[in-house]
Amino acid sequence: MSSPAQIKRGISLYSYQEEFFLGKLDLEGCLAQAAKIGANGIEIVSEQMIPHAPQAADAFYAQWHEWMAQYGLTPVCHDLFLDTKRFPGRLMTDDECVASIEADLRHAHRLGCRFVRVLVSVSPHILARCVSAAERYDVKMLLEVHSPLHFDHPWIMRHAETMERLGTQHIGFMPDMGIFVKRYPRVMRDRFVRMGARATIADFICTAYDDRVLSEYLLQDVRQMGGTAIELAMAETVRHTIWSNPRRLLEFMPRIHHIHAKFYEMTAEGIEPSIPYDEILPVLIEGGYNGYLSSEYEGNRHVQDAFEVDSVEQVRRQHRMFERLLDQHAALAA
Repeated sequence: MSSPAQIKRGISLYSYQEEFFLGKLDLEGCLAQAAKIGANGIEIVSEQMIPHAPQAADAFYAQWHEWMAQYGLTPVCHDLFLDTKRFPGRLMTDDECVASIEADLRHAHRLGCRFVRVLVSVSPHILARCVSAAERYDVKMLLEVHSPLHFDHPWIMRHAETMERLGTQHIGFMPDMGIFVKRYPRVMRDRFVRMGARATIADFICTAYDDRVLSEYLLQDVRQMGGTAIELAMAETVRHTIWSNPRRLLEFMPRIHHIHAKFYEMTAEGIEPSIPYDEILPVLIEGGYNGYLSSEYEGNRHVQDAFEVDSVEQVRRQHRMFERLLDQHAALAA
């Protein structure tokens, strides 16, 4: 029987990328906003926000830990990237890949993070070679299970088999809740309409997605309807937007240590229309998940052509939703 769930609230500072890029928030400002809403577990895309990462200056690490103490925050995760095309004309060798990941592990350790996000493209044999460094720095390497992949995808199953064979607790999974998109995101639909897609075709695509029509059939239907390039592009997104059963998380829960709480839109009523967190959180509670829900706002790119992005408000709404859902389950368990 699993231990009682201890779900905590956090944020990937990636969520504030719009305000950070535009200079409305600096790194400390992002941390202050997270603390204000009780999103105390911090995940950071270091290449985005930390100069010279993963080889940051000693002064930066000192400042970082001062901020953590000042705002009552906990460093949780560093998102690493393995830039295999770093060198012109060739891919990185395996040895170079291992050295790059080891530098990220050291950086995460200096930040005080327990986890690094590993992109799903990284091969199992590369991660296997990094286990000794992960154990040395006591940082878990978490493979991000990201749409269009899912827990029944052969590539993910291959990673799971490798983890069990190695017998280490320093490799695991980080599911992105974008693998549970139950309804086609409204903000994506509306963006395509603003780009010129006919509302009738856009609504046809949304209905087909919600009804789980195979993407190949949908593309064929849109072509037969005289779909334009924009309309076909919208239909193509169905290949990369998926719904899988949240209960598949239960089998892998012992290796799930961190969660990307993806969202595209939070309404004023505190609802994410496309990703059913009211179905996902009960599964996490049942499985005894002991980790953070790390907000990852990706709606900005779908609205920035027409509206001023307010990532701060969007993340605040998501955390109010988390509080409400978690309180509801706590009341039922009492």
